[in-house]
Amino acid sequence: MTKTDLILHDALINKGIVDGKVLEPCIKQAEDSSQSLANILIERNILTEEKILSILSGELNLPYLDLKSLSVDMAVIKRIPLKVASYYKFLPIKVEDRTLSIAVSYPLDIKIQDEIRMQLGFEIETNLAREADILEALSKYYGLGADTLEKIISQVPAEQATLADEQEKIEDIEKLAEDASVIKLVNQIILEAYKKRATDIHIEPYRGELVLRYRIDGVLYDAKIPGEIKRFLNAIISRIKIMSNLNIVEHRLPQDGRAIVKTQDQALDLRISTLPTPHGESVVIRILPTQMLLSLERLGLRLEERNLFERLIQKPHGIILVTGPTGSGKTTTLYACLSRINTKERKIITIEDPIEYELKGITQIQVMSNIGLDFARGLRSMLRHDPDVMMVGEVRDLETAEIAIRVALTGHLVFSTLHTNDAPSGITRLLDIGLEPFLVASSVEAFIAQRLVRVICSKCREEDKTPLSQLREEVARGLNMESTEKIKFYRGRGCEDCNFTGFYGRTAIYEILLLDEAIRDLILIRASASQIKKVAISRGMRTLRQDGWRKIIAGITTPEEVMNVTPSEDIVGTGKEELVNLDELGIKISQSSDKRVYGRLDTRINLRYKIFKSAEELLKRGYTPQHLGAAKNIGAGGILFISKEAMPVSAILELAIELPNEQESVECLARILRVKEIEVNKSYDIAACFLDITSAQRAKLDKYVKSKLEE
Repeated sequence: MTKTDLILHDALINKGIVDGKVLEPCIKQAEDSSQSLANILIERNILTEEKILSILSGELNLPYLDLKSLSVDMAVIKRIPLKVASYYKFLPIKVEDRTLSIAVSYPLDIKIQDEIRMQLGFEIETNLAREADILEALSKYYGLGADTLEKIISQVPAEQATLADEQEKIEDIEKLAEDASVIKLVNQIILEAYKKRATDIHIEPYRGELVLRYRIDGVLYDAKIPGEIKRFLNAIISRIKIMSNLNIVEHRLPQDGRAIVKTQDQALDLRISTLPTPHGESVVIRILPTQMLLSLERLGLRLEERNLFERLIQKPHGIILVTGPTGSGKTTTLYACLSRINTKERKIITIEDPIEYELKGITQIQVMSNIGLDFARGLRSMLRHDPDVMMVGEVRDLETAEIAIRVALTGHLVFSTLHTNDAPSGITRLLDIGLEPFLVASSVEAFIAQRLVRVICSKCREEDKTPLSQLREEVARGLNMESTEKIKFYRGRGCEDCNFTGFYGRTAIYEILLLDEAIRDLILIRASASQIKKVAISRGMRTLRQDGWRKIIAGITTPEEVMNVTPSEDIVGTGKEELVNLDELGIKISQSSDKRVYGRLDTRINLRYKIFKSAEELLKRGYTPQHLGAAKNIGAGGILFISKEAMPVSAILELAIELPNEQESVECLARILRVKEIEVNKSYDIAACFLDITSAQRAKLDKYVKSKLEE
C-alpha cells in the first residue's frame, strides 16, 4: 500500500465513514495487487470517486477541481507533450514561473513527481479531479484519440502511413487497419459520437488536413482532432470498410455498407457511405439505434393533432402522404404511425430505401435498383401478399404514384412520402408528375408537412427578453392573439448537459391538410398550391409556422429555429371555417390550362355497366342487372357518362366501353368519383376513374382519343 492509501484508510476509520470490517478485505486486496485502495472501494461500490477525492482533498490540503467548468489556456497545452500527459494521466492546468499546476485523479507519489519534473523541467503543483473528467479534457484539448495516435506513430514508420494509398502498399494498409491501435481509434470516434448524441459522423479529407464533424440535433459541429490523424486517413477508412464488408482496394467508386457495433448500453446500426475526392475518400456514418421506441406521443403533436392522426391511420383505405425535405423526420413519423396500428390482425408491408429501423411484426423490403427492385416493382409484388397496410418509402415517379393510388382505391391503406415545401404543394407535385386530378382527389386522405426544430435544453432554459417587438407582433398575428402581453420567448443559456449549445434534442412542427369536399373540388379544377392553401387555412388548417409559433410560446424552441425551417407566409388564417368564393381566387377552368397526361374527348360512346355498391358485393360478380349508358367525355384515365338513376359515390362499376369500329369492347372496373343531377331531363352525370384497366386497353383508348382530337 502507498502512503496515500494509508492516509485514506486512517481518515475513513477515524471519521467513521467505513466500518473496519468492511475495509479489511479491501486492504488485503490492495496489498496483494497493484490497485490503489481508492479503486478497490469504487469497484466494490463502497464509496464514490467524488467522496474519496473530497476526503483526500481535506486530508492532504489539495484543491478539488471541477474540470468541466474550468477553461485551460491552449498556450499551456502546447508546452506539455501529450505523450507525457497521457502516460501519467494528468491534465496541465496552468504554468506560473517554473511551476506547473496539474490535475490528477489520485495523488502522485514522490517518485512519479520526480519523473515528471525531470521530463518537463517544472516544479509540480497537484490538484485533484475525477478520472473521467481528466480523460475527457485530454480529448478536448489535445484532440479526439490523440493518445491512441501517439501509440500508432511510435509503432508505424511515417513513410508507411504516407505511402499507404499506393496499390503496392495495400497489404500494409490492411494489416494497419487490423492493428489494435487503429481499431481503438475508430471505436473512439464512434463512441464519442454516441456520447454526444450525434446522428452522423463526417470524415472529410482536404488538402493538407482531415476534418471530423458530428451532426448533433441537425447541426454539424467540428470535433477537435490532432493534425497527425491525416497521415492515417487510409488506415481509418480501411478499418471502417472492413467493419462494413466493403472493398478496401476500391478507392475510385462510391460504396455503401452497414455494420452493427455495441456500445456501453445498446447496439448501434451504422450505415456507411464513401465518396472519392481528390484528397482521399470522404466517409459519412449514419448512427441508428437498433431498438427505438416510436410512438405518436413522442412526435411533438398537440392533443388535437394526435387525435387527428389517430383518426387518419385508422381509416380502412386511402393514401396518407408526409411531405418535407430530406432529414425532416418523415420516416420517423411514418414508423410511429405503423407502430400504432401494428396488430396481429393486420398484415403490414413496407418498401424502403434504405430501411431505417427494423420493426417487429412488419415485413420490410429493401429497394435494390441494381437488380431491378424499385418502388414500383416492389409495390406490385406486395399486393400478392394480401396486405392490409402498405408503406412506400417515397413517391418518385408516375409509375409508383399510379400504382399506389390504384392500390388505395381498391381498399388498402397506403403511407408514403413526398419532397415538397408544404402540404398544399404535395397536390401540385402529384399533378406535375402526371397523375390525373380525379385520382388524387379520390384516393388521398391527407397531406402532412413537417420540419424538425431543436428543443431548448430544460436544464438551462431561461426567458429571453431580447426579441424585437415586431417579432412578438408577428407571433400574435399568426395565432390570432389580441395582444402581445402574454407572449414570452425562451432560450438555452448553455450547460454541460447540452454541450453548451442551449439545445437538447429535436421535435417536429406539422401542417396537416385534410382533403374535404372543398379541397377535392379545387384539385379537380387544378387550382394552384397557393389557392389551395388559402382555402385550407380558412377552413382551419394550421401552417408550419403557426405550429412553430405555438411551440415558441410553450417554451419548447426559439423563434430563430422556427424561422430557419419554415417559409415566410403572407396568408394568415382565422382558424374558423369560412365560405370561400372560388371566383375571388381567380380559379377558371379553361382548355388551355389543361395539363392532363391523357387527352379527353367530348363524344358519345355506348357502354354497358353493372353497379357494385360494396367490395363484398363485388365478389358476387354478376348478380346485379346490366345497364346501358352513353359517355359524354372519355379519356384513358376515366369517363363521364349519363345515367337515368343516381349512384352512390365510391361504388364500383364493371364497365364495357364500345369504341366505334372496334370489334372488342374495353372492359375494366371503375370507381364513381362524382354524381351530379341534371334537372332538365332528370338524369345524372357520373364521373368515374378506371381501376384495373390493362396497358393494352389504356393504349387503345388513348389512341382513339388522340385520333379524334386530331381530326
